[in-house]
Amino acid sequence: MEAAAASSLNNSGSGSSERSEDRGIFEYFGWVYHLGVNSIGLEYCHLRYLFIRGKYVAMYKRDPHDNPAIKPIRQGAVGPALMVEELGRRKVNSGDLYVVRFYNRLDEAKKGEIACATAGEARGWIEAFDHAKQQAEYELSRGSSARDRLNMEAEINLEGHRPRVRRYAHGLRKLIKIGQGPETLLRQSSRFACRPDGLEGDSGDAVEAHQWKCVLTVAGIRIFEDVSHHKNGNVLAKSVGVIDATADTVFEVLLNPDPQKRNEWDMLMCDLEMVDSYDGHFDVVYGTYDPKYLSWWHSKQDFVFSRRWFRGQDGTYTILQFPALHKKKPQRSGYRRAKINPSSWEIRNLNTHTASNSPRCLVTHTLEIHSASWHRWRNNRCSIFERSIPYALLCQVAGLKEYIAANPALHRENATTIVHPKNSDVSISSTEYEDEVQDEFYDAVTAESSSSDEESGDDEKLDLKASRVKLKNVSWAITTLALKRTAAPDLSEELDPHVNPVTIHPSDFYGSLGKGKDDKDTNCWTSPSGKGFMIRGKTYLKDSSKVVGGDPLLRLVAVDWFTMGKSVDKIALHPRCLVQSEAGKKLPFILVINLQVPAKPNYSLVLYYAADRPINKDSLLAKFVDGSDVFRDSRFKLIPSIVEGYWMVKRAVGTKACLLGKAVTCKYFRQDNFLEIDVDIGSSSVARSVIGFVLGYVTSLVVDLAILIEAKEESELPEYILGTVRLNRLKLESAVPLEV
Repeated sequence: MEAAAASSLNNSGSGSSERSEDRGIFEYFGWVYHLGVNSIGLEYCHLRYLFIRGKYVAMYKRDPHDNPAIKPIRQGAVGPALMVEELGRRKVNSGDLYVVRFYNRLDEAKKGEIACATAGEARGWIEAFDHAKQQAEYELSRGSSARDRLNMEAEINLEGHRPRVRRYAHGLRKLIKIGQGPETLLRQSSRFACRPDGLEGDSGDAVEAHQWKCVLTVAGIRIFEDVSHHKNGNVLAKSVGVIDATADTVFEVLLNPDPQKRNEWDMLMCDLEMVDSYDGHFDVVYGTYDPKYLSWWHSKQDFVFSRRWFRGQDGTYTILQFPALHKKKPQRSGYRRAKINPSSWEIRNLNTHTASNSPRCLVTHTLEIHSASWHRWRNNRCSIFERSIPYALLCQVAGLKEYIAANPALHRENATTIVHPKNSDVSISSTEYEDEVQDEFYDAVTAESSSSDEESGDDEKLDLKASRVKLKNVSWAITTLALKRTAAPDLSEELDPHVNPVTIHPSDFYGSLGKGKDDKDTNCWTSPSGKGFMIRGKTYLKDSSKVVGGDPLLRLVAVDWFTMGKSVDKIALHPRCLVQSEAGKKLPFILVINLQVPAKPNYSLVLYYAADRPINKDSLLAKFVDGSDVFRDSRFKLIPSIVEGYWMVKRAVGTKACLLGKAVTCKYFRQDNFLEIDVDIGSSSVARSVIGFVLGYVTSLVVDLAILIEAKEESELPEYILGTVRLNRLKLESAVPLEV
């Protein structure tokens, strides 16, 4: 699919004055599949041309560029309450599509689904709709007149039925099947160029203590061993290579089980086939090993493994692979069932130099290997290691690199351009949006090792900005020195300096989850300092520098660990809640974070952060506490860090934090002396998949979380941490039932 973001006026300078006034309005358009159910209950999958202009969306049967007189079959505006959810892959008409769901969080009847042939296309549309939402949010913030105008506009609704009689027999014959759309829809991937200098190619601001040592270089890749990781008799090894393609392209190639294509780059796995697919981010695959990588005394081997994948908001893909069992695939006659090595893939876009538009990405394949076998293979790599299964697995990166290099269509990037108006209100919101996308993540410091067939016109060029200086990963020795450079912000103005602080006695506050005395305690919480997290420094707007966090502004006084039949909002009003206690009512301010964990049954982790003085009305915290939901969604962040735990869980969770209001549904409840934030983790299919995986290991995990308000203006810098919590090896069965 060839989606494009372009100026509404080309470079020729022709056109009427009315068109000149619209110069630079954001547009994004291209072919998509529209999914739904018609009025007689039949599912449909129609090829449609979707067009976003500013905050307005229109859907056509044909390309409006080639058919100027055509009328849209659906149209409307994107509102501030729009939520976009990536549902992952789904089987549609015997083919795999990547599905994106839209819904209004205030009116679930306004919803709909579109699908794309590639994950990159789906990502582009998600970001395009988010851009339109940013425009709507900005207009909403301008005052009552803009708010009244927004209320009068009809929101886009991709569900529902068009108000006319359909000829169903004719419509059913025209159901779109995979392979019948434009050729470019099936083979090309466009990129939403919201960031002119490309995505960061390093791991952001993460500073990890892994002691990776390069033990072998082969075919343009490096193979490393983590010399600090020798747990349970296993060792971690990884192969790293740079591939001349987008992360989206490599992800598509890697997940494709088609044997004809797989055999061109994978020298180990044969006869791969999809056994089952679950929630769009999880499937089960069956395959066999090439016999030349098996010892002579072994029979032929087959295997079954599961794959979970997640895409971060920066476009980085993480794929987790585990050995699995499946009733549809018992052991094949004449084969020995092998247990596949647990492994992970990370595919991250790299910066593209201004002199070249060629996309590049960094591909890392991490593998868990039995340590005795690894050392035996590594020490004799000339004869034994190069014929082993782990070596063949690590060399899959080299195979991908050579395969994509030999197929120009795969490593060619279709660049797209966004042109923002220079002298209009849109430029303000666009700049804010761009800044959010450029730095959506803050990494934790871990202390343990571990379209149509033809172009509709030439896009206008966008001047590339000078590359920002980013904090790179350095050696652990340098990192240790950096930890000493903590730039503590002045927090005296966040709380009212003219009011004497109240004394907070920890013994006055109780929660269902106990507070730990030290790191050896289990099923408890503590409150660590902010030194494990990197946040924006005073000069961030000039050089993007980050500093180590200081002590949190608010004090964690209690934690509740509840279980319930369904998620509960406004939990602060419950009689058993700390906020309703006599001690809680005497506190000047309480921030209540209700993390709603989807499971069977559901859980709620409720964090209570107290201030010893009232909030200063002129502070950033006051703007957040008493501001609009739009403002809160754009500022509220959570930073996770797995301090101790299985390395695959660390890969799934990562050390990257995002704006929670952009990732999942957050509801805000302001009353009396508290603000409650209800975080619905189950509102995102990706978050549900991650949390479902993490819950299986929760009893062995030590997790640190930091909460902060993102600083976007110089007067708000340096950032500060609102609060932290460390959860030490929680037990699911210890959750206290909450009756509502």
